[in-house]
Amino acid sequence: MSPALQTRLSPALRSRLLPALAAVATVAAGLTVRAVTGGWFAKYAGDALYTVLVHALIVLVLPRVPPVRAAIGALAFSWAVEFAQLTPVPAALSEASVLARLVLGSTFGAADLAAYAVGAALAATAHVSVRRVSPPGEVTGQGTSAPSPAAT
Repeated sequence: MSPALQTRLSPALRSRLLPALAAVATVAAGLTVRAVTGGWFAKYAGDALYTVLVHALIVLVLPRVPPVRAAIGALAFSWAVEFAQLTPVPAALSEASVLARLVLGSTFGAADLAAYAVGAALAATAHVSVRRVSPPGEVTGQGTSAPSPAAT
């Protein structure tokens, strides 16, 4: 980030810029995968990217969250949504709303659970990598403090 831009952005905004960009990039990646591929790859890549998006949103809201905690939270949320599909509620909501279908899905698939775990692992790896290459206080999921060894 350029020094001129750093002086214009508050620390709170700077700490949320990268997660916001990551969320937008993840949605774009999901739409691209859906448009240019098909079959099982598109399905499971979409599931993994769903968890990556949830991870980015967690970091957006809680910029100091350690990568592993954000990944566990994203995985727990993704699995909760998947297990909710064992009830008729998500299917009914999905029939009524495209947004609900995108967020909640409609039918349970055990293999989806593995794809969510892959997405959580990829998101945590990317989060750790960004924290290692960014100066302390930058948009790293660490806020304004230096990374601590216990945070990962």
